[in-house]
Amino acid sequence: MDNVVDEKKVNQVVDSRNVPPGAAGRPDAPGYELPLLLLAGFRSLIDRLHAELARQGHPDIRPAHGFALQAIGLPGSTASEIGRRLGVSKQAAGKTVDRLIALGYAERADDPGDARRKLVRLTPHGLDALARSAAIFDDLRASWADTLGRDRLRELEASLRTAVPPEAFRLDASSWLGS
Repeated sequence: MDNVVDEKKVNQVVDSRNVPPGAAGRPDAPGYELPLLLLAGFRSLIDRLHAELARQGHPDIRPAHGFALQAIGLPGSTASEIGRRLGVSKQAAGKTVDRLIALGYAERADDPGDARRKLVRLTPHGLDALARSAAIFDDLRASWADTLGRDRLRELEASLRTAVPPEAFRLDASSWLGS
């Protein structure tokens, strides 16, 4: 399969970071920069999150695990429910759940409401990872506020809430990232 990334365009995003769109001598940014910049911001946050989680005792957790832990939720879920929430098959969800169990982040338990079903529940280790993630994200947001300014960050967040429809807040990123 051919490489779908145009290296010149990627480098243009990197090279033009310090020149704001609309600055003297520079027209508005080309359309492809917006998704790349949003993805780069997301990637930067997630990479920093996972480096800090590793430092705090969670070296094996991966970004996909975070989505799965959220899909499991506090009350627990079946593999089918987790698959639906992540936009993957029950089998793919089961494979991720098996990995989370092996790492100590989740466990299987009988469903008190239906003896035929097994629930996947978060363990104390899984709950700790989620709690630490929340605190780290707060720190990362504060870092962005220091870099951009608190008002600019609030304005960015408000603008994104306006531009992004509510139904876009889903855990099934794997379905459009092709994994």
